[in-house]
Amino acid sequence: MNIYIVIPAHNEERFISKTLTSLVSQTKLPKRIVVVNDNSTDDTQSIVNTFIKKYDFVSLLNTDSSEEHMPGSKVINAFYHGYKTLNSDYDIICKFDADLIFPENYLEKITNHFEQNPITGMVGGFCYIKKDNDWTLENLTNKDHIRGALKAYRKGCFEDINGLKPSMGWDTIDELLAQYHNWAIKTDESLHVKHLKPTGNTYNSKAKYKQGEAFYRMRYGFWITMIASIKLALLKKRPQLITDYLAGFFKAKRKKQPFLVSKDEGIFIRKLRWRKIKEKLL
Repeated sequence: MNIYIVIPAHNEERFISKTLTSLVSQTKLPKRIVVVNDNSTDDTQSIVNTFIKKYDFVSLLNTDSSEEHMPGSKVINAFYHGYKTLNSDYDIICKFDADLIFPENYLEKITNHFEQNPITGMVGGFCYIKKDNDWTLENLTNKDHIRGALKAYRKGCFEDINGLKPSMGWDTIDELLAQYHNWAIKTDESLHVKHLKPTGNTYNSKAKYKQGEAFYRMRYGFWITMIASIKLALLKKRPQLITDYLAGFFKAKRKKQPFLVSKDEGIFIRKLRWRKIKEKLL
């Protein structure tokens, strides 16, 4: 199976070399790696260029976007700048972050999962962050969810969900829509990926309302938004975020922001969410 990887990167001079080193050292090599240098003001470009000289499957694309680090739209817009440079001769398309260290068998193992089950649409491992010299699970989501930092899609699934939404919550919407189209999500707990820069550390302060806005645009409705807000805020150990998330939800509702999914997809998503909630309670 041919693997293409797109890596959006904004001021990642501290980490990008480690990420690329781990990817060019895989037991199964990708066919293409495109790094999208998105408005970086540091040495990201020159570091990537050293890899381009050594590996013919690594390339660089420079693009300029907003300097604000807002979750969702910035990274997905950068992803698509890179994706558009690729041909369609791939079986697996990956959106990886530029601050990860992958185990050397990562691509081999995710490929095996895709090959073993033809309805598997997405595969991923788990992010680990360093705390007191130990690497511990970055426990912000359930273990049946693939973090946005390390998404890998089967081509057919990627096409069915119509790609990635340039919005906060894109890495939840993709999985919900994959299930709507009868694709399975596979997580592999044996794949420990070192996440060198914990999620959200550099987000703009305006981003605090974006999560609630995303809940609205995913057609969650109020009660699922309330439950999801409480859960996420507690996982982040910041209970005050509940107010921010709900404020974002009502701001989006008041402004009648466009939904990210259709009415039928919204009905499916709410039913799926309620079923998952009931399963946990019972």
